[in-house]
Amino acid sequence: MTQDKATPMRIVGKRSDFQHLCDQAGLTLEEAAERIKVSERTAYRYASGDSRPSALALSVLREAAREARANDAASSFRFIDLFAGIGGLRLGFESIGGHCVFTSEWDVNSQKTYAFNFRDNHPIGGDIREFSKAPETIPEHDVLLAGFPCQPFSIAGVSKKNALGRPHGFLCDTQGTLFFDTAQIIAHHQPAAFVLENVKNLESHDKGRTFATIMHVLRQELGYHVQSRVISSEPWVPQKRERIFIVGFREPTAFDINALKVPDKASGPKLGSILQPHEEVDPKYTLTPRLWEYLQGYKEKHLAKGNGFGFSLFGPDDVARTLSARYYKDGSEVLIAQPGKRPRRLTPLECARLMGFDRGDRRFRIPVSDTQAYRQFGNAVVVPVVEFIAKAMEPYLRTAIASQPARTEAAKVTRPEREIAVVYG
Repeated sequence: MTQDKATPMRIVGKRSDFQHLCDQAGLTLEEAAERIKVSERTAYRYASGDSRPSALALSVLREAAREARANDAASSFRFIDLFAGIGGLRLGFESIGGHCVFTSEWDVNSQKTYAFNFRDNHPIGGDIREFSKAPETIPEHDVLLAGFPCQPFSIAGVSKKNALGRPHGFLCDTQGTLFFDTAQIIAHHQPAAFVLENVKNLESHDKGRTFATIMHVLRQELGYHVQSRVISSEPWVPQKRERIFIVGFREPTAFDINALKVPDKASGPKLGSILQPHEEVDPKYTLTPRLWEYLQGYKEKHLAKGNGFGFSLFGPDDVARTLSARYYKDGSEVLIAQPGKRPRRLTPLECARLMGFDRGDRRFRIPVSDTQAYRQFGNAVVVPVVEFIAKAMEPYLRTAIASQPARTEAAKVTRPEREIAVVYG
């Protein structure tokens, strides 16, 4: 979806009683239609107020809402998982008792991995743009999580688009506007808090104008109290991976992400802690003679030019570079040394460990091809970092959720409709 500069995005207005009961029950309109035995088209008419549901249908939904409240009593809060990937943000906030009520992820292979690891999951929604057009179809929630696509803002993504003469950031017609779809959902549901994640380069993209626009929307347009911090994964996993986390609370809070004491990265784990025993590693992960020769020649050529492009070789006592989504191509950014042999790629299981998905007693299953697994882990968040942020936020979240007004229709209409104006720097 493209967004015209001069055209604001309007928030969907007041919800019907039917939609409100669906929200309370944690049901999408499609799920509600199945529950009350009507067509999806009829359910959408009920939600829009164009048609009145029967007393029996409303009774069924009230009972579903009661059941949902009983289930939610065992958890601290409800959250949604946007641009979910394979569920890294979800794992982090489930660790403090959160219950995920909605997921959106467009990539079918990531959906497969996500569904395989969250067996009790609701159906996974696809393209977020379809939901931002009708945010009332998303269940009510206390916290919104979103790792909105980083390609338009990443150093690698910007360099590639510049080389091809293509626009990037907010001028990109595809992923560049997806932040605004997230903002549309925040504006409609007004959750108590949100956590957004992106690449470190988001802060400096387009001389800081991209980040300034994002913060303007979140603070001025949506009225949230917002702060951000770049955090490296080194204290938790043997990987140098810096990501920016943007945290917003609807009401003022004493939470301060920049005051959090991050563990000393010098005492962090080394690669040996995530590597499989040599005998467990399939020989297919060892580089072919031809590829190894190519990578050595490529590095030598660039060294002669005075730059550092080329492969990176690591041992068990090292900390790896950032794992990227292109790892499936040649593995050059993180090659594991094998004395007396050619180096090898990380295995998908080692990637799961490097990203903190497979950790301690938690096992993460990989139902897709190696190529897809490398892409998925390269695009993911480091789970222990999210767990660290979630744990720090937990007491403030509990207070914010407990003190927010009851989410009734009367309460909602006291908040005026907002328009999200798309501002370009």
